[in-house]
Amino acid sequence: MIGQGVLRECLLDPEISHVLSVGRSSAGLQNDKLRELVCKDLFQLDPIKPLFSGYDACFFCLGVSSTGMSESDYSHVTFELTIYIARILVQLNPGMTFIYISGMGADSTEKGRTMWARVKGKTENALLGLPFKAAYMFRPGLIQPMHGIKSKTKSYRIMYAIMSPIIPILTAAFPKYATTTEKLGRAMINAAKKGAPNPIVETRDINALSN
Repeated sequence: MIGQGVLRECLLDPEISHVLSVGRSSAGLQNDKLRELVCKDLFQLDPIKPLFSGYDACFFCLGVSSTGMSESDYSHVTFELTIYIARILVQLNPGMTFIYISGMGADSTEKGRTMWARVKGKTENALLGLPFKAAYMFRPGLIQPMHGIKSKTKSYRIMYAIMSPIIPILTAAFPKYATTTEKLGRAMINAAKKGAPNPIVETRDINALSN
């Protein structure tokens, strides 16, 4: 859902000349700026590494729900895959800004009781240790999907359908806890262009960066 949102904003931004979308399935969009790379196994990118050279920013939006997953399985997708791809990118593009979609409540100590938060915190810490030009860990809370964007996670789609009448109210009234896919996408782009005040970007900061 977040990937769809930032992709939309990238394609609309006149200062962005080229977008490479990498994922397990096609976004189903046609745009002169857009090149899609569909990879069924994202752990097998070494043979095509040259395709990732020459980019100014990476918006890393890939993620899964931790519901029903063991810590090892969740860590495999959330930590191991992210760091595998990040290491490829920093080797090819040391001047790149890397923006990672984490989550509100991520645990930077890596020692808390909540499994997903520990794994997210571990991932954030590892990314901040890589020699990118800049790296920002975005921690959105509640996200209002806009412009027809939908989550691929069934439980999230159900939740958004139930809460859709009140999400705009929550987003306007509680900027510390809620944002939109549009604001999140704009904030990611602005952080890549101009930087952000801190490497950890909470929801209130996301909303401020979107302007």
